[in-house]
Amino acid sequence: MKRVYLAIIFLGTLGLLTGVEEGFAQQDPQFTQYIYNQQTINPAYAGSRGTLSVVGLHRTQWVGLDGAPRSFSLGLHSPIGRSERVGLGVNVLRDEIFITNETTIDVDFSYTIDVSTRGKLAFGLNAGAQLLDVNVSRTQAFQSGDALASQGANIDNQFAPQVGLGLFYHTDKFYFGASAPNLLQTEHFELSNNSNSNQSTQVSVASERVHYFFTSGYVFDLSDRVKFKPAGIVRAVSGAPIGIDLTANFLLFDKLTLGAAYRVSAAVSGLIGFQISDSILLGFAYDGETTELRRFNDGSYEFFLRYEVFKGARRLVSPRFF
Repeated sequence: MKRVYLAIIFLGTLGLLTGVEEGFAQQDPQFTQYIYNQQTINPAYAGSRGTLSVVGLHRTQWVGLDGAPRSFSLGLHSPIGRSERVGLGVNVLRDEIFITNETTIDVDFSYTIDVSTRGKLAFGLNAGAQLLDVNVSRTQAFQSGDALASQGANIDNQFAPQVGLGLFYHTDKFYFGASAPNLLQTEHFELSNNSNSNQSTQVSVASERVHYFFTSGYVFDLSDRVKFKPAGIVRAVSGAPIGIDLTANFLLFDKLTLGAAYRVSAAVSGLIGFQISDSILLGFAYDGETTELRRFNDGSYEFFLRYEVFKGARRLVSPRFF
């Protein structure tokens, strides 16, 4: 049965449909702890922390299922100049699933304006490159006549440019973001019709589609020692169901974060974070599947580490939730 689900992963991720010109799937990696990792999906987030911020996050999905996704991101961003209106950042994202390895490197630029005494609105732009590897030789055809596997059509560091846009509005208590981190649609490769057969085997693989992200959250001060923040993210891409994550976190004593999340029709999650020092925040999340796939894996795990450098006498007075 695991082999069946391995085939599903393969077909769903690459969009491989024999005899069909194009396949679609939710393609961008997803992170349960997106609250601390918004630079990955929104270039306007760059510089919003008000200091140099470095975030690393590693996700292992569907543990125990061969070929399941593994994702890693490493990003840094900071405001620059005296006014701190300009933000710059760099983000590296690595996504491995079955026979594919995808690496994305983006440079982020943001410009922030004051829209009220407390509210700031940032406009973001990112540009970068994506490198795709597909090693077809690592697998065998799932069925006789599989056009891709039979021709051994590997992809080796295929280059695709990326350009994206974003908006990020925030106060000390509220934020809202809207972004499309890659506006360019890419067909990584296509097999032509088989001249030795009367049947067409035209196949498109790994068709990149524009992904749209919407994020929002609010911080409620329940007491001097307890803060509560509900948050959510909506993902939309052509050809796939809309993805919705709902998260509720409690911050205790400005040190310990405890929370839970629900990915609609997909998973439930538990989250924990600890502010080790003014500069270091460590976090962990566990996802349990709510689909039939839960019978064939032991859940998904995420670890993240954030390190921030404060200028001069500036220090972390109260941890910001986003």
